[in-house]
Amino acid sequence: MQTKDTNLKYSSVIEVTREHKATVEYLMAQSNRKLIIYALGIFLCFFYFGILQEKITRTKYGESKEYFKCTVALVFIQCVINAIFAKIMLSTFLQQPHDTTRKSYYVVCAFTYLAAMVSSNMALIHVNYPTQVVGKSCKPIPVMLLGVLIGRKSYSLLKYLFVFTIVIGVGIFMYKDGSNKASSATNAGLIGAGEMLLLFSLLMDGFTGAVQERMKSEHQTKSGHMMLNMNLWSILFLGIALVGTGELWRFIDFVGRYPFVVYYILGFSILSAIGQLFIFLTVTEFGPLPCSIITTTRKFFTVLASVLLFGNVLSERQWLGAFMVFAGLTLDSIYGKSAPKTK
Repeated sequence: MQTKDTNLKYSSVIEVTREHKATVEYLMAQSNRKLIIYALGIFLCFFYFGILQEKITRTKYGESKEYFKCTVALVFIQCVINAIFAKIMLSTFLQQPHDTTRKSYYVVCAFTYLAAMVSSNMALIHVNYPTQVVGKSCKPIPVMLLGVLIGRKSYSLLKYLFVFTIVIGVGIFMYKDGSNKASSATNAGLIGAGEMLLLFSLLMDGFTGAVQERMKSEHQTKSGHMMLNMNLWSILFLGIALVGTGELWRFIDFVGRYPFVVYYILGFSILSAIGQLFIFLTVTEFGPLPCSIITTTRKFFTVLASVLLFGNVLSERQWLGAFMVFAGLTLDSIYGKSAPKTK
């Protein structure tokens, strides 16, 4: 009788274990499907975002073959759409507590954020999209340097190795061969106006990261509040710049002559905001590591798309440099994400 009761107990335990295993497998499958959906959202949004960005800035409009140079207006519209999406996120997906962050942090962060964005977009007037993407992939470099100099942080040896790989790769990619020098005096030499704008953009990215670190450590600022307030202050700064420089009227005149560009700009801005939404969903539900791997591989495919669709031919040396950059970024995403230590 005791043996029979024991067998019944074992059978019950085995059945419960099977049910638990089936439940875990189902939840894991559901989670994997969700991650795949988020990854596809990031890939698709920023894939077409890059295409539209190059269409806007590199297309020759009209018989006079003029370029779109209203960069401030472009970023202004992008920030407006981003702010709207951030408000929606706070009302629906991101139920976050009251924000106590000092306004001065948002002001400084917004200024450096939009300075990086404007200079990055301006660089596309002088360089092609693959150069811009690879250059902006060096964002960990200024963040690390300013973290060491200002934030008194230390990083692992692997972190320095991966960043060094990125630096070398960018140097190889951006170096101009003597036979490929542009006829313009501004493009002569090792780096031209486009590369200088990318370097300035990276410096501003570094300052933005340093301020955001202080916001997180002192006020535990949440992502939704940070995105909304940074874009609101950016809208204010850009609005002043638009009126003060007269670019608003140049933008209205340009759109009046080439109205179809409005569809490109709206699509560009909406894709940017939706892509950020998928990024925030990935970070909040799966953590920053899967998100960083997704965004890193997305950049590589964006470069390939730009080369294929817009005829931006890369030399063997530039392909080597691009490979080193993305290899360094990928290895850093996998092995170099340990939290930095404060000295």
